[in-house]
Amino acid sequence: MTTDYPYTINYDVAYGFLKIIDIDRIRSEVPEGWFNQTLCEVNDSVIRLGLFEGEFHWHQHDKEDEFFYVIDGTLYIDLEDRVVELKPHQGFTIPKGVQHRTRAPERTAVLMVEPKTVVATGD
Repeated sequence: MTTDYPYTINYDVAYGFLKIIDIDRIRSEVPEGWFNQTLCEVNDSVIRLGLFEGEFHWHQHDKEDEFFYVIDGTLYIDLEDRVVELKPHQGFTIPKGVQHRTRAPERTAVLMVEPKTVVATGD
């Protein structure tokens, strides 16, 4: 069964080794309200850029941890027992198996570090 989500999620690696990644340029070119692009691979992990506005659905990753780092804007991470607020230059790690949802009241740029096996919409 396939579920359609109102997000743009690109798993293809946009930049190979020894390439400059201009995040400001990418941000200026992306009109979507919820955009996720795999920028590069680092060993068995990927670095992804998220441009978020609005909210994602509740989900979890059964086998992988996720790290979020806010470049600008404000990111809220809803957990079952609390809400975490991340401001620019703050990061937070969600361990595998933990239900969560991300929200951004304004356009927010986030870097994510996770194993390349992660399916962004959850398991």
